[in-house]
Amino acid sequence: RSGLFLPALSLGLWHNFGDVDPLSRSFEIAHYAFDHGITHFDLANNYGFPHIGSAEENMGKILNGILKEHRNELVISTKAGYKMWDGPYGDFGSRKYLLSSLDDSLKRLNLDYVDIFYHHRMDKDTPLYETMWALNDIVKSGKALYVGLSNYDGETMEKAAEILDELHCPFVINQNRYSILDRTVENN
Repeated sequence: RSGLFLPALSLGLWHNFGDVDPLSRSFEIAHYAFDHGITHFDLANNYGFPHIGSAEENMGKILNGILKEHRNELVISTKAGYKMWDGPYGDFGSRKYLLSSLDDSLKRLNLDYVDIFYHHRMDKDTPLYETMWALNDIVKSGKALYVGLSNYDGETMEKAAEILDELHCPFVINQNRYSILDRTVENN
């Protein structure tokens, strides 16, 4: 319903785009993926190994390098919700954390905006409305075009979707772990 068309496959940049491998290897992977039809690159603020955030830093170098002329063809997504820094606002779903985290992600990615910004996990201590309100304000600010949710159970995702709909916020994707080895999501 949004006009955003994602490819059948996306490239997730978790441990494989951190400092564990040479940057040249990350460039090779991204270039190969793009040349074979991958246009969605999926990140999170804390992705990268061993240095959290390094996946976004490396993708920022790639976006400023070999993929620079193709930015309008790409869907860049990132997330926040898991621990990024110590302290009371270093993870979960508060407005303060989400807005600060996205600002830091944009700096690491060397971008003005991401196409999709996800809340990465449910937060039992932050009211759901506050988290959804923050996502809505992120879109209104122009720092993200769409929002998504990740690792939400079905009931909470439905409530979140209702809030986002009331706010007229473009919620376009729900990302959950789904594996032939772990199919628990089918029960929810």
